[in-house]
Amino acid sequence: MYSAGGFRFLSKGVIMEAGSRRKFLGICLGGLLAGAGGGLLYTLFGYLAPRRGSNAHSVVSFPVTDVPVGTAKFFDYNGKPAVLIRQKNGTLVALSAVCTHLGCIVQWQKDKEEFLCPCHGGRFSSAGLVLGGPPPKPLESIPIATNNGTINVG
Repeated sequence: MYSAGGFRFLSKGVIMEAGSRRKFLGICLGGLLAGAGGGLLYTLFGYLAPRRGSNAHSVVSFPVTDVPVGTAKFFDYNGKPAVLIRQKNGTLVALSAVCTHLGCIVQWQKDKEEFLCPCHGGRFSSAGLVLGGPPPKPLESIPIATNNGTINVG
């Protein structure tokens, strides 16, 4: 291989521009970074935004033992995230896990016994009431019933 006048001459008379390798590698690196960025944004959006559709049933059942005192159990209810909480006094509460501010999925803070929205810091009590932050209204309540050691939500 030898070069002359900005061209590289390869074996058997093949000619390649001197800058084309750099351009090719730049395009490959740009495509790799764009793909990685798209994958990251897709994953982040999937975590923060609730799923659409209604693959779930209108009534969801759990054994009473699945929700000990002070804990929360997240599940899908009519295609949207929901949560079942057993408060310290033993009361069961079922709520939508979708923040009323921008629709992010709230997280249960076991040590504080409250919900925190990761998007803008909205806080909700274990009953779904707004404690602070930008949410305009409480979390949506879902009806529940207990029957023979089974919790029926919906």
